[in-house]
Amino acid sequence: MYATVTQPLTFEEFLAWDDGSGREFELLDGIPVPLSEPNANHEDLIQRLCAYLENHCQENDLPYVSRQSKQIRLKIAPGEKEKSRKADIVIFARVEWQRMKTLSSSAAAYIPPPGIIEVVSNNWKDDYLTKLAEYEDLGVFEYIIVDYAAFGGIRFIGSPKQPTITIYQLEGAEYLPPKVFRGQDRIDSRLFPNIPLTAEQIFTMSR
Repeated sequence: MYATVTQPLTFEEFLAWDDGSGREFELLDGIPVPLSEPNANHEDLIQRLCAYLENHCQENDLPYVSRQSKQIRLKIAPGEKEKSRKADIVIFARVEWQRMKTLSSSAAAYIPPPGIIEVVSNNWKDDYLTKLAEYEDLGVFEYIIVDYAAFGGIRFIGSPKQPTITIYQLEGAEYLPPKVFRGQDRIDSRLFPNIPLTAEQIFTMSR
């Protein structure tokens, strides 16, 4: 017997909600919407990249914490019902993560996180178009799109299509033109300066 939603949920109510199916959800206009399950390559890349970034932050004393599959509260207009995204990797400020450790509520991005990483799958337009606009509006400082299997449209990853990492960085209230990385290009990130990773090394994490 699965739980049903009879009225729109707040973000906090949604985090505590469980329909009993074991599925993952996002919140759309107050209503939980089920997500499709990622494939094994997608899952491996997320897990390995998240672990790498967490170790990198600890070893270099960077003020961030990397966590996978966390809910993000999106920005809404007055009168709108609440919305969320479940991002592949969320880069939290360390002080915010420590604050949440003192609470009993679910760990989630209640406030805009410094960074978000999405690993592209078949529904690539969500990552390159919809989420891009949502994260820009939210004020996420750095949004990284990892397209390890070249799912995206040619206007984003070129022709012929090839695996690509795209990084958007906030300037004021808008994202600057993206930085694009392929093959042996070394990643240039403001959150992780001097990180010794090439695009190919990240793609290899899926294999």
